[in-house]
Amino acid sequence: MSCFQQLRQELRQLEAVFPKDHERFRVESASLDEVTCIFVSPTDDTFVIHCNINENYPHSSPMWFSESEDPVVSAAIENLANVSGASNLLIRLMKQLATSLCNMYNVPVHADILKLDAPMEQQNGEESSESEDDGMDSDLNEDADEDHFEMDEVTSERDKKKEEDEDIDTENLIVLERLKMNQRRDYLKGAVSGSVQATDRLMKELRNVYRSDSFKRGIYSVELVNDSLYDWNIKLQGVDPDSALYADLMVLKEKEGRDFILLNMTFKENFPFDPPFVRIIAPIINGGYVLGGGAICMELLTKQGCSSAYTIEAVI
Repeated sequence: MSCFQQLRQELRQLEAVFPKDHERFRVESASLDEVTCIFVSPTDDTFVIHCNINENYPHSSPMWFSESEDPVVSAAIENLANVSGASNLLIRLMKQLATSLCNMYNVPVHADILKLDAPMEQQNGEESSESEDDGMDSDLNEDADEDHFEMDEVTSERDKKKEEDEDIDTENLIVLERLKMNQRRDYLKGAVSGSVQATDRLMKELRNVYRSDSFKRGIYSVELVNDSLYDWNIKLQGVDPDSALYADLMVLKEKEGRDFILLNMTFKENFPFDPPFVRIIAPIINGGYVLGGGAICMELLTKQGCSSAYTIEAVI
């Protein structure tokens, strides 16, 4: 059985054992690259825990993290980092996580958790016969067909991503890869900043910026402050040649050798449902929508005027 098929089988079993209405432990969503689960404490507090599955699973262990600062949850996740070898299987790690949380909260380990085990073990039992082997032939063929179809899907997704990356300069691809590595490091250390939702959206926004025609033509450029996805410095270098602002920038260029507007854009953890905060760092601009300190006052940048459908490039 291939790694993809094994993972898919594990995900099916997890969703079957831990439905969304489970008393103690729930699998909210499950895909080939991420699983989100919820632990319900004895006081009915809920703790959301995320699991990122690497493409070379099960040879590398999944990465676990939670936005909760609960010490019990943090300790249970930290214990998973010490697991290696055959115990790397997602279904075993999930069983260990649920068991640890129950023990730490002094609640009985639910029967569903105790009976959970790797589905592959059922196929390695000593019970075998020629008739059973014959009966399994058709199942194996079906599994092979499903596996082939799934591999085609994965290959197609990778090819699509590769095509998208071809539109991005090597220097910017390095930035994206460095951000991914930093995120993984922070997850393992339990020092995650922001939220999963905001981080995922900002990664997509940054990738789209790098691919955009306006960015490539130098109308604007983007630099992350201290490699933070939540803090962008933006140089706006292309403005309407017929505008008064353009004329002012030409004067600025003659005096100071600078013909761009430097913006700072910061994001909160509930982005994109909260707008970014945008201010002008330089030059000093008087009038218009610019307030003291460089803050920009526009309806677009308020909760009432923003929309999660707006792209960062559109805002810029």
